[in-house]
Amino acid sequence: MIYLELLWSFFQIGLFSIGGGYAAMPLIQDQVVDIHSWLTMAQFADIMTIAEMTPGPIAINSATFVGIQVAGIPGAVVATIGCVLPSCFIVMTLAYIYYRFRELKMVQGILAGLRPAVIAMIASAGISLVIMSFYGEKNLPVDLSGINVVSVIIFAVSFLVLRRWKVNPVYVMLGAGAAGVLMYSVI
Repeated sequence: MIYLELLWSFFQIGLFSIGGGYAAMPLIQDQVVDIHSWLTMAQFADIMTIAEMTPGPIAINSATFVGIQVAGIPGAVVATIGCVLPSCFIVMTLAYIYYRFRELKMVQGILAGLRPAVIAMIASAGISLVIMSFYGEKNLPVDLSGINVVSVIIFAVSFLVLRRWKVNPVYVMLGAGAAGVLMYSVI
């Protein structure tokens, strides 16, 4: 039964996550944390971090990692297939339609209309992770008295380094990780 739930959950994620892995984050969170309670928010954040760091698409990596956590290797296979299957059908269908009708204004209008929705989904995922990082899972909904100052400082310095000096994001992530280990081991 768990395999069918995994397949159906990740099939839905694969079907409705337009815009890539970052756009899929809120859908994955909804399925695995809110609806099925397979993972806590902290476990979800850890899995998303690992999925972003490992090579490959974020949504597929996270499906694989969630599947392993929930039902072992068979769960990983089922969740990954569930995530990929709708995309294969959708891409083949859309490619056919696009090449056949790409000059129509309606097709151009549809593509232009999807852009703001994708940006909103990515922003939603980012804001959720920032709030969870600053306030922790225990303080959700946000309690301003429980802010994690170390996380805010690391975020602010990382953001400044990325925007002002255009440092390679890999070096910023390594530096933020080292700063986190150092600051949390001291505190």
